[in-house]
Amino acid sequence: MPLSDAVSDVPGAGGATALLIIDMQNAFFEDAMLARVQHALVGACNRLIDAAHHGNSPVLLVRTEHLRDRSTWTLSMLDDDQGFIFHGSRQADPVDGLRVDGLETLTKTRDSAFFGTDLAERLREQGVERLVLAGVSTHNCVAHTGADAFAGDFRVSYALDAIGSTNHQYAEAMLEILSVEYRQAIIGQEEAEALLR
Repeated sequence: MPLSDAVSDVPGAGGATALLIIDMQNAFFEDAMLARVQHALVGACNRLIDAAHHGNSPVLLVRTEHLRDRSTWTLSMLDDDQGFIFHGSRQADPVDGLRVDGLETLTKTRDSAFFGTDLAERLREQGVERLVLAGVSTHNCVAHTGADAFAGDFRVSYALDAIGSTNHQYAEAMLEILSVEYRQAIIGQEEAEALLR
């Protein structure tokens, strides 16, 4: 549901809750670890999207995309002289089965969905104060988005069943840091759906 069309008040939350679906794109599921859990992640994300629609909560599809002219490349991409997830490529497309029709999108070129984008402004315009994060990869784009959300005074919950990583050890360590240091909640599927309804 477009952020411009919906606001959902959550009792006790002090404002609306929005769902961010992060980097559920073909490129990231070329990794064997993520490929093994793709079906489960898509299903969990779709259930969150359904819950958000039911609760009239905003949903934003966050996607990574780069230009072939190198102008958007990260330092590591420049160092390796190898681009990734180019605009218009199959890599940039959403993974099969993810229900993205009608969802508002935000395109980023770095790990955090807040870096170099108007995400914070979009959220504030709609009275959003809480975020439910889903997608990939836990210790990279999901975590960096969550950390920047904390810096921007948004409260964050990570939908554990709807996030995946290429490295379980890194993911667990990062979630522990985020939950302890930033007081961000790690929640199951039912609790995440309830927040969005």
